[in-house]
Parts: sequence; C-alpha cells; structure tokens
Amino acid sequence: MGAVSTQLHDATRRLVRTVDGLDDAAYAEPSLLPGWSRAHLVAHLALNAEALAAALHGVVAGQPVPMYAGTEARDADIEALSRARPTVLRSRLYGAVTDLTEALAALPDDRLDVLVERTPGSDRTFVAGDVAAMRLREVEIHHVDLATGYTASDWPEAFAVLVVGQLGPRAGGATLVATDVGRTWQGGPGTPTVSGTAAHLGWWLSGRGRGEGLTSDGVMPGIEAW
Repeated sequence: MGAVSTQLHDATRRLVRTVDGLDDAAYAEPSLLPGWSRAHLVAHLALNAEALAAALHGVVAGQPVPMYAGTEARDADIEALSRARPTVLRSRLYGAVTDLTEALAALPDDRLDVLVERTPGSDRTFVAGDVAAMRLREVEIHHVDLATGYTASDWPEAFAVLVVGQLGPRAGGATLVATDVGRTWQGGPGTPTVSGTAAHLGWWLSGRGRGEGLTSDGVMPGIEAW
C-alpha cells in the first residue's frame, strides 16, 4: 500500500467513526458549507466514492466511464440522498468506501495513466492514478466541514503538506511558507508571501475561512471555495 493509500485508509476510518457517532437528529444540522446540512455532506461523500469506484471499474475493464452523468444530475442525486433516513445514509457511505477501496486495490499499474472525464465531454479530466489523492482531499476537508469538532489542525502533517502542494496554485502565484514543518512553496516575483501552519494554509487554499492563523507581507490573495 502506497503512502497516499495508507493516508486514505486512515482518514476514511476517522471519517466513518465520526459519522457513526452522529445521532439521527445531527444529520439535519448545518455543516460548514453554505446551504448544506450534514446529511448533504454524508450523501456527497457516499456518492463521490461510488462515482470514483465506478470510474475505476471502467478503467480496469477498458471502457472508461465519466464520474457523473452531468453536473445537474450529480447535484440532484446529492439532494435526493440527503433526504434519506440516517441509517440509509450510513449504509451507503460504508458500502461506497468499501467498494472504492476494492477498486483502488484492483487498479493495475499499466492503467494508472488512463484519463477519466468528470462529466461526459468535459475538459475536467484526471488520470486513474490520481484517484486516491483526490479522494483523500474529499475525506479530510469534508470531515472538517461536518462541524463535529474535527478541524484542519487535526489533519496529519503529511496530509496538510500534501494539500498545500496540491492546492497551492490557487493562491495566484503567492509564496507559501508552512512555519511548522519548515516547507516553502516558491511563488512568482512580485507576489506576497503567506505564512502559517501547513494546516492553516491548506484550509485557506480550500476556500474556507479568511486566512485565519495566517500572515501575509502583502494583500492576501482571495481563494474561491473548492
């Protein structure tokens, strides 16, 4: 099991424990995402895992399929599943993460570079080998979005560094300095330097908050929600 796959395994276990600990009434309470309840988030996490697993099954079969039939269909599916009973939501999530784990394990090395479309005809594509890292972002960031006490500061150091490296380009060329781990991501000339812990940087780069815990020697770049 590779480093990212190990991180995903551990992150998924933490997420499942959190979801398992929610009482039924908690699902209707708001998440940190505007307009979404916790039920919406759990539905999204289940459907995202199902979609990634289906895409990987297609890759292995030699017939790649898009993750989603379309953006509107994706949103409608999340809305519909969010109305299900909490027991149904939990079952869908648990089954989906098991299916994705098995799909990742079955992906052969010679299929890692196969392109997958997010939606049919979309220019948003990814390679099969990136699925574990994509899912890791979904799990760790949305775990915080559930607003159950798990915060970006609880992220393992390895993930915080990974997410800064992955989402760093969203900072518009700014230099990023993770003060707690001694890492710098060099930006372009004439751009500000934004400093803070890797977790604070990662949370900001995901479009959450307003840069709490960070300092900048210039105007803090605006980050759109991820």
